[in-house]
Amino acid sequence: MLPFRFVDRVKFIVERQLVKGAGFQLLVVGVFIGMISLIGGLLVIPFGGPHEDVGGAIWWAFLRLTDPGYLGDDVGNWQRLVSTILTISGYVVFMGTLVAILTRWLIAKMTDLERGLTPVTLRNHIVVLGWTSQTLPLLGELLGSSGRMRRFLEKHDTNRLRLVVLSETASAEQVHELRNEPGIGRKARQIILRSGAAIQPDALQRVACLDASAVIVPSAAHQAGSLITSDVETVKALLSIAAQARHLRAPLPFVVAEIQDMRKHPVIERAYPGEVEVVAGDATISRLMVQNILHPGLSEIYNELLTAGEGSEIYIRGGDSVAGLTLGELASRREKVIVLGILKPEGKGWKVQMPASSDTPIAIEDRVVMLARDYAETEPDTRASSLPLITRGRPASRSVTLSERVHRVLVLGWNRRVPSLISEFSSYSQMRFEVDIVSVVPARERQQEIQQYLGDQRDVICRHVEADYMVEGELRQVGPLNFDSIVLLSSDRLASGEEADARAMVGYLQLEDLLSEGGRRPQLIMELSDPDNRNLLTGHQSEMMISPMIVSHVLAQVALRRELRVVLDELFTVGGAEIQFRDPHDYPLPASADFQVLEKVVAARDEVALGVWRDKPDTNGHHSKLSPPRDEYLDLNPADRVIVLCHS
Repeated sequence: MLPFRFVDRVKFIVERQLVKGAGFQLLVVGVFIGMISLIGGLLVIPFGGPHEDVGGAIWWAFLRLTDPGYLGDDVGNWQRLVSTILTISGYVVFMGTLVAILTRWLIAKMTDLERGLTPVTLRNHIVVLGWTSQTLPLLGELLGSSGRMRRFLEKHDTNRLRLVVLSETASAEQVHELRNEPGIGRKARQIILRSGAAIQPDALQRVACLDASAVIVPSAAHQAGSLITSDVETVKALLSIAAQARHLRAPLPFVVAEIQDMRKHPVIERAYPGEVEVVAGDATISRLMVQNILHPGLSEIYNELLTAGEGSEIYIRGGDSVAGLTLGELASRREKVIVLGILKPEGKGWKVQMPASSDTPIAIEDRVVMLARDYAETEPDTRASSLPLITRGRPASRSVTLSERVHRVLVLGWNRRVPSLISEFSSYSQMRFEVDIVSVVPARERQQEIQQYLGDQRDVICRHVEADYMVEGELRQVGPLNFDSIVLLSSDRLASGEEADARAMVGYLQLEDLLSEGGRRPQLIMELSDPDNRNLLTGHQSEMMISPMIVSHVLAQVALRRELRVVLDELFTVGGAEIQFRDPHDYPLPASADFQVLEKVVAARDEVALGVWRDKPDTNGHHSKLSPPRDEYLDLNPADRVIVLCHS
């Protein structure tokens, strides 16, 4: 064994002290200052001078070391030489080293504070666990829901909204993103960032989950084939929250959790014994896609209902203020509102009646479903005059015959939602679908994922084509004109949503070149991941769906009003309530009819009129107009359509 050198031992000891932090670093510097003062004092004693003893000489050296102003008081060449050396050493050791240590400590402390490691001391705030592509739209939705948020704050006896976001690494860059996000801007100061992962119990304590009024858990993206999926992280986070509540004997907060695989719903409920609403993000987008295929043009309506901004939204009001009225009487007292139906308590859940008979009585425990442009419009208005009472019967279930026609669907691209999309196709048993999937992902891998999701279900014929739709020759061989509908998917295998959308948009432009060559044009649906890209394709002829914005809206609104989830499930799934387009000639409308007349005529068929669909878009490129003023004359053209809510 080789012997250690004395110098190495000294360096090692000094290094072990320096890495212990600023306090030990200052201690080491203090030792050096004492040694230099001792040596300097001993050097001047043999040559005499105004030093009475060793202590006085050391004090003299310490003053020269720490203050250069004493340099001019020394007499004699030797004293001046020693004093000069001490002064120069003071600049290096005393001033330079101390300033460097303190500056570095201060910067490190500020960096730690900016990382968001300090636990928040808030109550009745809203926690968002994770920084994903859905976080920014989600925060914008929460900050933009003024009326619904006001009711939420009143319910939890607080005056100000506080949002706490748990990100793996909170940074100034994320703060910059918040300030630049439309819908947030200056409201970014209401958002607090904290560092940590949702699967870490100490990180959950850092954001004070147990003191929150609501905890939202959006899904995070993971690489294909990863054993740790977002659903696994969601379950782990819920288990940690439940364990902390048991340990501290604290009540469990209300949780809104997004899962990718809707089959994990029972696992979520078993993992979290408190109040929880589960939003199946992939299934929601898949349901919307299938409904758009069945009813072309429906995407614009759902984009209006499920994204923040101008337009109509679905609101749910309690029955306490309108108890004793019927739905028809309530509708006559809300001039700017369309009453869609009612929720009746049933066990631990709700029974959805949409549309409902106009003579349905409203009880205190009921919830009324409304369509309005603003939350304030759902409030009672004593100044408004009552509308004529509209009579609507109880919607009857109609038998559906099996369609012999095969609906051919071309899916360009691949992401984790495709198995859920195929499952949604198979749920429409009265329809026949054939789906061709074109992707560079190996066909065997795709077949395996669909098999794992659907099992032995074979209601939908799937054909897999290994090709790149970005290559014109390969896309031409597929024959896009031979399909009824084409779905362009945003890939989840690229590094960012911007890259995935860039590929989807280039594929769309190339597809348009092929479709322009003639023949019957198929329906085209394009999915995007980044909301900033929605305005890049001007004059596009496709239906556009922005998945993160839609899921974010659902998560935010369910957190503020949990009953909204069952309403959306009723609208999106097969059977039950459904939004459809109808030919105006199907109804006995007079030559000049306003929306109030349309409501009455449609109600005679036990349906609810929601608005009109124009064949020609307006100046903003919109075809649909939901909840128009009741005295507005419609002036319907033969190609226009009436938007109704009916019982499928």
